[in-house]
Amino acid sequence: MNLLISKMNLNDLNSIKEILTSDFDDFWNYNILKQELECNNSHFIVVKNENFEILGFAGLKIIIDEADIMNIVVKKNFRNKGIGSFLLDNLISFSKNLNLNVITLEVSEKNLTAISLYENFGFEKLGIRKNYYDNSDGFIMSKKL
Repeated sequence: MNLLISKMNLNDLNSIKEILTSDFDDFWNYNILKQELECNNSHFIVVKNENFEILGFAGLKIIIDEADIMNIVVKKNFRNKGIGSFLLDNLISFSKNLNLNVITLEVSEKNLTAISLYENFGFEKLGIRKNYYDNSDGFIMSKKL
């Protein structure tokens, strides 16, 4: 599968608006994503296949000399095909190109797949945010660049 990566824009968001919560994830809604796309400190990317179908997206917020990963979301029927890794690798490269020092994120303690992905990319657990997610704690993870 050929994957195409580009900066996410409002046209991309509008194209998935109707399937955002059903086919991707119900954690981020249209209005929140729209606000983030309009924010100067946020950087979102989108991955598409050769037919220009959006398979996933990811975003981070730049805070001084750090990046905070806000989300990595892959379309449900395309999960476990390396797309999350592709998105994460691109976020890391983008952060390195900006000479940022560290990338942080929060992940639900129940999201074992994501935790494994982050650990494979060298992220380490720094702490816990109690009850950060519905009925679960969040791990704070970080990677030095």
